[in-house]
Amino acid sequence: MTTTFKLHPQLRADCHLLGCFELSLVLLNRNAALPWFILVPRTDATDLLDLDVGDRKLAIDESARVSAYVKSELAFPKVNFAAIGNVVPQLHLHIIGRKPGDTCWPSPVWGHLEDSVSYEANRRVSMATDLVQRYGMRGAEGLD
Repeated sequence: MTTTFKLHPQLRADCHLLGCFELSLVLLNRNAALPWFILVPRTDATDLLDLDVGDRKLAIDESARVSAYVKSELAFPKVNFAAIGNVVPQLHLHIIGRKPGDTCWPSPVWGHLEDSVSYEANRRVSMATDLVQRYGMRGAEGLD
């Protein structure tokens, strides 16, 4: 992990900060049309496969925890997982709940997510609380 970590301004603008795991910040895309989480490992590496083996395993483990939350708590049977980074060069991992009949199904969300719905504050707090209580996330206090 690096001590010079700073969240990319585009991620800050597009997402709500929910909390953090040991390695990664946990963000929630502002568009509530689909549950779209973004994990941002606190590192200078720009690609998932460039992380050292310990951090790479930790990033995958943290992503799996969010995936389990999306499947069990939010009832989305499919999760799309990606580490693309073409627009935002900072390493970030997308975890997106999908199900037949969702707003983009079966197309990918990129370029197809036209619906834009905002999260209510109490819904964000509820999601963060669930991730803290059941999946080992720490709260967002002091992360800004």
